[in-house]
Amino acid sequence: MYQSMAQSKIKLAIFDLDGTLLDTIEDLGRACNFALESCGFRKREPGEYNMLVGRGIYNLFRGALPEEARTEEQIMKMKSFFIPYYNEHKSDFTRPYRGIPEMLERLEKAGIALAVASNKYQEGTEALVKRFFGERNFVKILGQRDGKPIKPDPGIVREAEAAFGERLLPSEVLYAGDSDVDMETGKNAGVVTAGVLWGFRTREELEAWQPDALCGSPEELGNMILQI
Repeated sequence: MYQSMAQSKIKLAIFDLDGTLLDTIEDLGRACNFALESCGFRKREPGEYNMLVGRGIYNLFRGALPEEARTEEQIMKMKSFFIPYYNEHKSDFTRPYRGIPEMLERLEKAGIALAVASNKYQEGTEALVKRFFGERNFVKILGQRDGKPIKPDPGIVREAEAAFGERLLPSEVLYAGDSDVDMETGKNAGVVTAGVLWGFRTREELEAWQPDALCGSPEELGNMILQI
């Protein structure tokens, strides 16, 4: 179900990546556990990663490390093991959620511009989008970059809007994601915000932010964007 929206048609649809377009949790968890073990710490249980991911790799490492080991030195050590491993294994288990490729194609054919705004590091974000959605023409693919604020800062949405090439009304931009961070990002940017229920987090977490829409499937999200 989704609430009624303003009459302005959505011109730009911006998507979170992990938990929204792609099911990446297995590969993320394996890479983080490899880094933990390489640094001499115990692995986390797979189910723990649903709550640990989504806030960028540095916050992932902080959350995964034992509390007493959450130093900047240890976080950078984790990164030194995580990045090479994840770059090599990022597509071992990762796949688009069922219906996502069809939804993106449908939106693009309807003339809606597409963008990705993720807290995954930039290199990984670009590689996965090109690997699984290379046939789509995204106006911008944005990830976590040093010196740039991460979500829920709205700057990443502003960058995607700027790449569109013309001034957009807030009602003409949609941001979709699966977590509280995504809902807060959309709210901070003042755009139409859609929570997706097939990702890593719960309905309750999304509902707490009162998004404009809660969608149970990619098809439903596509319908909402097209206002069918």
